[in-house]
This record gives sequence, structure tokens and C-alpha cells, in this order.
Amino acid sequence: MTSGDPKAESFEDLLARLEKTVEQLAEGTAPLDELVSAHEQAGRLLAEAQERMAALRLKAEALSAQLRP
Repeated sequence: MTSGDPKAESFEDLLARLEKTVEQLAEGTAPLDELVSAHEQAGRLLAEAQERMAALRLKAEALSAQLRP
């Protein structure tokens, strides 16, 4: 999904994009400018994934607290 809003993308799609970008970097066969761009994109995707994981962790902790007597 590429609607322009990164929050509209599913977490799984975000991880798939990150994995694809990391694979491109690992191959190392692209021109240098493309590798630099891929590295920058990987950093942005990783930051977004970490942000979402932190939000999900907070939600899970809040739900768990509600379930405790």
C-alpha cells in the first residue's frame, strides 16, 4: 500500500519494504547513489517500525493492566 500516508501502511507491509531495502543493500551491486538512497530509506523505515512497535507495546501493556484484578 502506497497511499502517501506511512501510517496507512500495515505493519507487515512496512517490514516487507524494510526487508527488501536491506536485501538491496546487502547485494551491494547497485550504483553508489542508489545504495545511499536505500540506506537512507532503510533508516526511515526502521525508525517507523520502532515507533509502531513502541506504540503497540504501550497498548498491550494497557490492555494487560485492564485485565488484572
